[in-house]
Amino acid sequence: MSTLGIAVIGTGKMGADHVRRIGRTVGGARVVAVADPDGDRAGRVAAELDGAGAYTDPAAALAAPGVEAVLIASPGPAHEEAVLHALERRLPVLCEKPLTPDAAGALRIMEAEQRLGRRLVQVGFMRRHDAEYEELKQLLDAGGIGRPLFLHCRHRNASSPAFFTSDMLISDSVVHEVDAARWLLGQEVTAVSVLSPTPSSAAPEGLRDPRLVLLETSGGTVVDVEIFVNCGFGYQVQCEAVGESGSARIGDGHAMVVQGAGRWGGEIAQDFTVRFAEAYDRQLRRWVAAAGHGRVAGADAWDGYAAAAVSEAGLAAARSGVRTPVELVERPPLYR
Repeated sequence: MSTLGIAVIGTGKMGADHVRRIGRTVGGARVVAVADPDGDRAGRVAAELDGAGAYTDPAAALAAPGVEAVLIASPGPAHEEAVLHALERRLPVLCEKPLTPDAAGALRIMEAEQRLGRRLVQVGFMRRHDAEYEELKQLLDAGGIGRPLFLHCRHRNASSPAFFTSDMLISDSVVHEVDAARWLLGQEVTAVSVLSPTPSSAAPEGLRDPRLVLLETSGGTVVDVEIFVNCGFGYQVQCEAVGESGSARIGDGHAMVVQGAGRWGGEIAQDFTVRFAEAYDRQLRRWVAAAGHGRVAGADAWDGYAAAAVSEAGLAAARSGVRTPVELVERPPLYR
């Protein structure tokens, strides 16, 4: 088997983690180029790789010798340009979420793919590759608890970074629940409502944290999402599906439980790189295998567009306090 040459765009926390992952846990691929506006940072990452080039311009990295696929881990506003450059070169893409910050940008990417007549873009919604989420998906698809009535979701972080804004609770965090709900249920989100209690005393000044986001779906399921990014105790992602004849819950994090000195308990992951480490590994392995054959092995550009449209409706609902419908274009045949 040939080794897939990958250009990684963005060498911050996520990009550097993907570079490490490709080198250590994903077979059949190697990083041949990295790009970052911070040339020193790109150079440091490339220096740890055998023969990889370092660039400040993503387009130059995509044109580097040996590049056969692209992994984009730059900030969201830079995604559209990088993805379109990749499509011009007919390169398979794994783009970290969001595909684009707005639905209009995602539509432009879809239009470019449709001109090519093939799907080359995969969006990094890694929960689709998590073992617990896959098990819940199989249960729902098989009708194991009857028709789903509710999804109860909790998404908690120990603390938020200094740059985090109230909008990002929805566009950067709840967007994961948006994609997971669409995928688990096989339904589109049709409306969004956002409720905000008095902010937690642990939240930085001006940050509306926590929030409760309500999603209505085309199949009549109601999804509630508690997003709390300054909970203080760790990173926790849970989902409970309630159906007509039963319920199922994932994300309790039960591993080793220790009992002693009159207490019992275990560890709580402190960030997403720990909780979803295996999901990231599995996502990359599947993408590498699929990219070698010109296929997508996860969320595609339509999924990225739908998530962006729901996020836009969620931001509008948060600002207005009013239930806001989600407006989607007709799904193109390429994505059916």
